[in-house]
Amino acid sequence: MDTIEYYNKYAAKIFEDTAELDLEDLRQKFLKYLEEGDTILDLGCGSGRDSLAFYELGYDVTPLDASEEMCKLAEIHTGIEVLQMAYEDMEFDEVFDGIWGCGALIHVPEKELEGILEKLIDAMRRNGILFLSFKEGDFEGFRGEQYLCEYTEEKLERLLRETGRLELKKLWSSDDCSRGGDQRWVNVLAKKIS
Repeated sequence: MDTIEYYNKYAAKIFEDTAELDLEDLRQKFLKYLEEGDTILDLGCGSGRDSLAFYELGYDVTPLDASEEMCKLAEIHTGIEVLQMAYEDMEFDEVFDGIWGCGALIHVPEKELEGILEKLIDAMRRNGILFLSFKEGDFEGFRGEQYLCEYTEEKLERLLRETGRLELKKLWSSDDCSRGGDQRWVNVLAKKIS
């Protein structure tokens, strides 16, 4: 089962487990680089939790998810049209002031991450801000039905610097905010410089 099939199959459970998580602290760290009305791409929006929060704060948000079932649930939850699209199919050209990718790329194999990062950088306007979070560690492979790729702070910093197009603003680890979650996360904020 690939990642999209997994999210289609378990969409209701994933929605239930994630729609009410409190990520206000992370969102505020991201939003301090943006102004009200700025355009935000919510990458892998899942339940639409963060899209709704950004929308209610006055941002022009575009939720995007590859899973048809997650898109349906997010549209019901937010009242916002959700763009159903795989990351590799994105072709945006300097559209967004910010891209929010909270746990959005955890299923992307490391060898494919560079190409996805280039698409994200292309999608941002100059000086746009990118937020990404990954599970912390050095594992890559299947855990149960899901393919996961973890990163250390050092490895993530190296990958982002290698693009030559991003300036790291903040890189930090945080605890899992899900109920009973004991996974640590690596978070990064980076600004597009070219």
